[in-house]
Amino acid sequence: MQIDVIGTYNTMKATLAHVKETKGSYISISATLHYSGTPLQAHVSAAKAGIDALSRVMAVEFGPHGIRSNIIAPGPIEGTEGMSRLATAERRKTVGQSAPVQRMGSLEDIANAGVFLFSPAASYITGIELVVDGGSWHTGGSGFGLPYPENVMDGANFREMIKSKL
Repeated sequence: MQIDVIGTYNTMKATLAHVKETKGSYISISATLHYSGTPLQAHVSAAKAGIDALSRVMAVEFGPHGIRSNIIAPGPIEGTEGMSRLATAERRKTVGQSAPVQRMGSLEDIANAGVFLFSPAASYITGIELVVDGGSWHTGGSGFGLPYPENVMDGANFREMIKSKL
């Protein structure tokens, strides 16, 4: 998954001159699964942690040039590739119950976070990770329904369970 970091880095590098000129803003998309060490997600966790670090460095290095850089860290979002791969169809029916707001997130929730971070209302915000997960992070629920510790104790059984999702 280093492709995520390389893609984000190359995008920022390619656009930096224009963003400096316009005093623009970057928003990177990350995740929350690397905050607590989600089993079997080392590749994604490493990539997302890299994106987080890159965005914070951009905020510090290029803030004096008028550039802001922030991160949106989505939780379980309905209708995304991540949810279709990480949660069974049965689990997706109940995944929202692990969030204090009692629902899964929507693509619109992520879009609204982006609109806010790009708006003048966020003009004094840079270098932050805006977690958009309905509060799931606070309750310890990743929402993906990966059975722990079974998923790390019996790798063959777990792989069979998610084989159709890979």
